[in-house]
Amino acid sequence: MTQPSGPTEKKLTIAIAGAGGYIGRWFIHYFKDKYNLIGLSRNQVKSNPEPQVEWRQVELYSISSTIDALKGVDVAIYLVHSMNASTRLNQGSFEDTDLLLADNFSRAASINNVQQIIYLGGLLPDEPEEKLSRHLRSRLEVEKTLGSRKSKLTALRASIIVGPGGSSFDMIKNLVNRLPVLMCPKWTESLTQPISLRDTLDIMDTCIGNPNVYGKAIDIGSHEVMSYRKMLERTAEVMGKKRIVFSIPVFSLGLSKLWVGLFGDSPPQLVSPLVESLKHTLTVSPELSFKEKKIDYLSYEESVNEALHSKEKLKLPTYIRTKSPKNTVRSIQRMKNVHGNSAIWVANRYNLWLPSFFKFLINGKNNGNGAIGFYLLNGKKPMLELTMIPDRSDEDRQLFYITGGWLVRRFDYGWLEFRGVLDNRYMISAIHEFVPRLPWFIYLNTQARLHLWVMNRFNSYLKKRKD
Repeated sequence: MTQPSGPTEKKLTIAIAGAGGYIGRWFIHYFKDKYNLIGLSRNQVKSNPEPQVEWRQVELYSISSTIDALKGVDVAIYLVHSMNASTRLNQGSFEDTDLLLADNFSRAASINNVQQIIYLGGLLPDEPEEKLSRHLRSRLEVEKTLGSRKSKLTALRASIIVGPGGSSFDMIKNLVNRLPVLMCPKWTESLTQPISLRDTLDIMDTCIGNPNVYGKAIDIGSHEVMSYRKMLERTAEVMGKKRIVFSIPVFSLGLSKLWVGLFGDSPPQLVSPLVESLKHTLTVSPELSFKEKKIDYLSYEESVNEALHSKEKLKLPTYIRTKSPKNTVRSIQRMKNVHGNSAIWVANRYNLWLPSFFKFLINGKNNGNGAIGFYLLNGKKPMLELTMIPDRSDEDRQLFYITGGWLVRRFDYGWLEFRGVLDNRYMISAIHEFVPRLPWFIYLNTQARLHLWVMNRFNSYLKKRKD
């Protein structure tokens, strides 16, 4: 792979969210000398083999932490997908989690006057949004959210990116390597346009700091259109494997997930959304195709060869594994904001609604200094105490620290928030880094279940309210 090059007046400072992932690692490898790179990591870096690359520890669930991480940044690259839980219990879908993380990043980038955000998402079919798979609809929501504030968004939409260490290609490679007979379900006839890692990085580099692509969504892919079945066949040829590949006229989502997960050696949280998306035709739209410069795209066989036989070695940092409380909880729920209420209204209404919903069981009291306590019956000690943080709240987001209560083990960290997202179409309620006092098994089967039920009831209440 050769590094794309071009004259620049000064080195731009680029922060990479998801720097430890597949694309992030290779981007750092090739462009560490061209740009001032900042890798963002949830864990503190212990040893850094590339001294010209700065690493900053960040908690992307925290707006204040993300604001600190993006200080002094010209361009931010967003490569985050929330497929893995960061707490012991994560009550929330990947769509809602990704939406919240993207909103945090967009807010932090805007506050820091970041010039441009580059987001690497997925190709979208020419279909209405409501017909998209959960995974593709989530990618589109992230794209809209990242581009909703001052920082100019360049959204690069790609299909399978073929290169060394890429999870999607590794699934294909593992299937070919392990199965002498490949019985392909109906979805493998769907068409797509894979692209090599080299060409993807070249396009990303061309877009950085380029005003021509500000505020644009760009489809990227090689010129070869092929089915997933054909990808399996051509991968087998490059690998020198004789494989019998044939199709069966069914689309069994559950069976496909089991088949790909088992023989593709991939985790369920990656397989499930990917397989759901493969029912769509995911090809490059002529209107949205990349036109900034001519790319000599690698053929599929050339891309596979590079993925299989690359001799380039990445120098990866090592991390300090920080110890956090064992039983942490994150709970994220999305609620339709049909009446367009502000986060201030929703937060205030929740504080009034909760005691009234439980009537004589729970009482809400203002404990002064912005603290609100929720008491069981006529108890003197609150079950839960929340303290409003006015200097970090606004009309679109209301923040409360968890500061007390006999249901809480940890008071120095953890927060509740309400925030409007996607032009206030939805309201997100989220609890972060909550540590329960109840024994874990009891908590899972009582308080955790009760919280979800209560938030669902509050969601129903908001839909019915007209004031």
